[in-house]
Amino acid sequence: MVQYIGPDPLRSLHEAVQTLRREPSSVPEASRTAKLLAQGRARMARKGGEEAIEVAIEAMRGDRGAVGVEAADLLYNLVVLLADFDISPDEILAELRRRELAFGIAEKLPKSEDPAAGPANGSNNGSTDSPTGGVEANGQKTGSAKRCKR
Repeated sequence: MVQYIGPDPLRSLHEAVQTLRREPSSVPEASRTAKLLAQGRARMARKGGEEAIEVAIEAMRGDRGAVGVEAADLLYNLVVLLADFDISPDEILAELRRRELAFGIAEKLPKSEDPAAGPANGSNNGSTDSPTGGVEANGQKTGSAKRCKR
């Protein structure tokens, strides 16, 4: 297993994108990130979708190396899009942690989950009256949220 040691590249990219957004005149002409920002949010979203599909294709082919390369492209495009929404990587990590605390493991919530019921307003506290259910005494999750497979 490879262990990355160094500055957090997701936070570094997010900060760089925020700088590009604040100071567009200081951007090098050859900046791919600046070009992506200039093309607008719809293009950023489309690029993220394209990269996600490429990850899926390489996964179906069983090419571990290609999955890693495409996943890096996906994360890059996702961080650029998130930065355009002024969403930091820490906010995403906090949401994953909230789900872990509520359900015992990081969960993908069902599409019917109200995005406004996130950690910012504290309305989804993991109780059993939550739309995604709760956790039984034996540690098994109740409700409709999908379990992450390990």
